[in-house]
Amino acid sequence: MNSNQGVDHLMLDQLKQNNRTWAEGKLAVDPGFFKRLVGQQRPEYLWIGCSDSRVPANEIVGLDPGEMFVHRNVANLAPPQDANYLSVLQFAVDVLKVKHVLVVGHYGCGGIAAAVDGERRGLVDHWLHPIREVAHDHKDELAAYTDDRERLNRLCELNVIRQVRNVASDVFVQDAWARGQPLAVHGWVYSLSSGLITDLNVTVTGGPVSTG
Repeated sequence: MNSNQGVDHLMLDQLKQNNRTWAEGKLAVDPGFFKRLVGQQRPEYLWIGCSDSRVPANEIVGLDPGEMFVHRNVANLAPPQDANYLSVLQFAVDVLKVKHVLVVGHYGCGGIAAAVDGERRGLVDHWLHPIREVAHDHKDELAAYTDDRERLNRLCELNVIRQVRNVASDVFVQDAWARGQPLAVHGWVYSLSSGLITDLNVTVTGGPVSTG
């Protein structure tokens, strides 16, 4: 074993120790916690967020395991061609019967910046193409910003708004509304600098969704 492998092994040992400490802490507060989780998950929320390691979905909204169904990808996209996202959405809506879909972006998103900085990174460039489309559709608004950070933060918001529209116009969601299932789609943005969430007030609760 070389020295790097030894360091990696110690790092993983620390994670496993952290896991034991976390599990013991949960049981100390609530002895039946894990037994209930084994029974069935009944979350009322689906979180569609960014893969960024600084945005831990359950933690920032104070929910325990079992209380939120989570889908994460680079730049919190909800592309109608992506089978992974669609499978999660259908399972959440049709099987789990979640009541709220939360599309959550975050300011300072590296995926948003990478989509429009002109550099080439490979496969992820294809994944981020919808963000370039959003930027093009709002080019006049974005061009009015003189500060690059503010411009990218606005693009983060515009991307969330577009993904809310994607979710709300999906056939699984439209069918749920048609059969009277209570379901709302929300758009939020998380601030890394403050730890706070901003509601963009673009909630959709039913009916056909404009594609404009």
